[in-house]
Amino acid sequence: MAQRQQSPGQSGYADGTILAALDIGTTKICALIAVVEQGAPTIVGVGQADSQGLHRGVVVNIQKTVQAIQSAMEAAQQQAGIQVDEVIAGIAGDHIETIQTTSLISIANPDHEITEEDLHRLLSEAQRIPLSSDRRILHLIPQEYIIDGQDGIIDPVGMSGIRMEAKIQLVTALITAVENIHRCVRRAGFEVADLVLEPIASAKAVLTPEEMEVGVALIDIGGGTTDIAVFESQVLRYADVIGIGGNQVTDDIRRAFGILSQQAEQLKREYGHTFRDTLTEDETILLPGIGGRAPLELSRSLLTEIIQPRMEEIVEFVMAALVQSSYAEHLSAGIVFTGGGALIPGLEELAAKITGMPVRIGFPQHINPSGLAQEVYAPQYATGIGLLLYALEHPSVTDSPSYSRISSSFPKTVLEKVRRFLQEL
Repeated sequence: MAQRQQSPGQSGYADGTILAALDIGTTKICALIAVVEQGAPTIVGVGQADSQGLHRGVVVNIQKTVQAIQSAMEAAQQQAGIQVDEVIAGIAGDHIETIQTTSLISIANPDHEITEEDLHRLLSEAQRIPLSSDRRILHLIPQEYIIDGQDGIIDPVGMSGIRMEAKIQLVTALITAVENIHRCVRRAGFEVADLVLEPIASAKAVLTPEEMEVGVALIDIGGGTTDIAVFESQVLRYADVIGIGGNQVTDDIRRAFGILSQQAEQLKREYGHTFRDTLTEDETILLPGIGGRAPLELSRSLLTEIIQPRMEEIVEFVMAALVQSSYAEHLSAGIVFTGGGALIPGLEELAAKITGMPVRIGFPQHINPSGLAQEVYAPQYATGIGLLLYALEHPSVTDSPSYSRISSSFPKTVLEKVRRFLQEL
């Protein structure tokens, strides 16, 4: 498939800056290492490991998660020939909540010109909203600014006014979920430069500015969760997480045919189809028997009949969330599906039939076509690439010595770092 990547523009980073992203998913841990070239990331290292320490996006086993992070990061570093100390990591899970709030300040300077300092003061004021003791703010996203009663303002800096107000969306997470990710990454020998909500990251990788302007819903189907993010006028308007994903499809196949989970996952990936109406070739599939039993013979159409109801359920849950959010009627660009769960053929047609909206599958964009671009041109890498793009847009995230120029000396392995770390405990 041809590459459709393009540069997102200036990043503020010097060429040669190293960035590292860590997508901590329910079914896989994905590590990406990139070098900034002409304002865009060039992927130079990719590492993956099976994830067995998370449930629906939340860490439930520290040791297994640490081992998977170590394995993925070591593979990425060895491939890149680069050692990193910090990563920008993703977070998801059905513990994520969004809160709409407002913030208000007066402009005190004599000429009443709004400055960056006023803007920071306004946003800092928004963080004082009372939260339950078990939650913390992940993101603070202004929806619009209001100056002396005039609304719809996107960038207030430089304008004149006496009173400035902002409508703000707060994205919050369970403190324990955040701390466990930091703990796992630290025990693997790294530090978390920043923690980013995964659908925000994925959107940066697969959505176009035009889609984000007119209104679009990004749906990232992962192993344990399905993440929703709605954008309009270039701003995140709504975010939600549904506690169901591709693992449920795999489990349905396993139960239906009485096979192992590994066999069910292989069936889904190699022969799975989402929509019976678009299945053109009904081939016969032969599976080895378990424990000396006779081989299992099944048709692709029968497999589709197992997969389709669960995928319909996911799409219907998504549609219900969009309707409840009041943004379903604002999606002129329709819906973009990404993530590993979007790889099953037929999803576009099934979702279009259920939602009545334009639907497409989102592939990562905005990275340099050199390096390992071909290897990561797939929906399952959308979050990892989006995390790199997020870092490019937020230089303060990686403003530390560990995000440095490439060293000419060959780096020590992650395993050696981990051994030193364990010895210091």
